Amino acid sequence: MSLLTPTQATKLTALAAALIDQKAARVLIEPLERGTGYWFGGGNVIRDRDGSILISGRYRVYGDSRTGVHSGERGKEAAIFRAGDFGGPFEKVASFSKAELSYPDREVVSIEGVALHLTDEGIEFFVSSEKDIPYPGHIAKFLKPGAGVWSIDRLSASSLVNLCPSSLEEVIPAGFDEPARLHTKDPWPFDLPNGDLVLGYCTHPFSWSSSGTALALRKKGSSTFETITKDLLPRGPVWDIAAARVTERLAIPKVGVFAGAPDLSLYFYDSCECLRQLDENPKAVSRPRGWSCEEIGGIAVGDDADLTKVESLSIEAPLFISPHGTGCSRYVATFADESGIFATWQQSQDDLSQPLVGHFLPMERVREILG
Repeated sequence: MSLLTPTQATKLTALAAALIDQKAARVLIEPLERGTGYWFGGGNVIRDRDGSILISGRYRVYGDSRTGVHSGERGKEAAIFRAGDFGGPFEKVASFSKAELSYPDREVVSIEGVALHLTDEGIEFFVSSEKDIPYPGHIAKFLKPGAGVWSIDRLSASSLVNLCPSSLEEVIPAGFDEPARLHTKDPWPFDLPNGDLVLGYCTHPFSWSSSGTALALRKKGSSTFETITKDLLPRGPVWDIAAARVTERLAIPKVGVFAGAPDLSLYFYDSCECLRQLDENPKAVSRPRGWSCEEIGGIAVGDDADLTKVESLSIEAPLFISPHGTGCSRYVATFADESGIFATWQQSQDDLSQPLVGHFLPMERVREILG
């Protein structure tokens, strides 16, 4: 049985499309250069205790993950930006290099998704990184030259200014006992009403042939995470057959057609038809595809009473495609308050760079769409 009525599904899709407005979005944070392979994104948005807006992400420079890091630096730096409000401008207030995020016996060769989270004690910063670690013996031949294994670490402190690498600790290890989900990366946290923390993250097999989403739970007062599910959103039959990487969860406002609905959440996810370029028939319909990583986005809905109950609303086609460059649109992050919903995402440009862009949707408009 579907979680939504047809009318609710239509309204929710309209809300997501209005929020992730590809044409109205403006550039918030530039990549280090304008050109192929230069990106900024893959993080989240939170409000700090002083009311300012914090955006996290990683700088990526040219490199080819299909062949190994010897062909470019790839994930170069994790960074945090601050602004007084959603309008910016955003100023870089903290950054961490690959060397700073390395362990004595595990050098970091690339950085990917990151996420900030406020705690009762202060703040924590989740960082996914690829470390110079060999594959298990029976699959060792699948390891690309110069590459390694991904896992998720955490930095913590009493405040943002005090975040430092000395607090670095692993929180989501690589799946060496389950090579089909060997790599863990791209964290996105959210709090539960009882004080527990849920950390969503992406998984990849040793062969890099697909991508999925897992959830882990850290109970209030605990320092460890327990697995909730390793397959939050099954991959679909059409455009999202190769991946289902969730990057954000947004509580659906209790207005309009959702006024009397149970607690539901909107999930944003990235996907593609294949993690490699596919040749198209020149007489067929041209459509965006993935090249070496997830490229375009869709939405799903989930039941807050059962976090494992999530279903896609983007069955036949993606919802988020950049009108520029390769069409890439991914890593959606949101922040909602009484004034509206602020969204950011990584968007391809005509010069093939991917800056972080953003768009604010006033609550009046949210009510109008869902009404």
